[in-house]
Amino acid sequence: MSLEIYIDLILVIFLAITGIAVIYVRNLFAVAMLSGIYSLLMASIFVVLDAVDVAFTEAAVGAGISTILMLGVLAITGNREKVSNKSPILPLLIVICTGALLVYGTWDLPIFGDPNAPVHTHVAPEYIANTYKHTGMPNIVTAVLASYRGYDTLGEVGVIFTAGVGVLLLLSRRKTTNKLNQKSKSEDQS
Repeated sequence: MSLEIYIDLILVIFLAITGIAVIYVRNLFAVAMLSGIYSLLMASIFVVLDAVDVAFTEAAVGAGISTILMLGVLAITGNREKVSNKSPILPLLIVICTGALLVYGTWDLPIFGDPNAPVHTHVAPEYIANTYKHTGMPNIVTAVLASYRGYDTLGEVGVIFTAGVGVLLLLSRRKTTNKLNQKSKSEDQS
């Protein structure tokens, strides 16, 4: 086996350990940090798979912005998860069914690295041959992200912006609520 397979195996093992730790840890600060680590490990796997653009997005959004947003939410909520009295059977069944559907959906995919896969016979040659002519950009990855998938990239930026504004609104609401509570306490005392 090659060194790349060992690296993939180690990353997947760390990914599984981190995912299991997220499930069992009750401290929400630790869960936020473990989620950031999980995203960073996924970004590393994407780099090993030569999907550097996806790795960059995963590192920026998953490990960066999402972790900051989770920490912002923790600033206005408690640090410990409340223990639920409800049975976890229904959510577990939903997750198992969703996972089974996702696995079923992958059965029609071509084998990893198959040179006769449609992406290698139709899409990639079109991008390689015509990217500069269509976009004027010499870098194919930049052209795909900025031109061919420009609306998709704009949508991703919009989602991140909306999430940031939501967290800021939640944080400002807490400050306003605290001020109102202090004002009503001071009025009650007088």
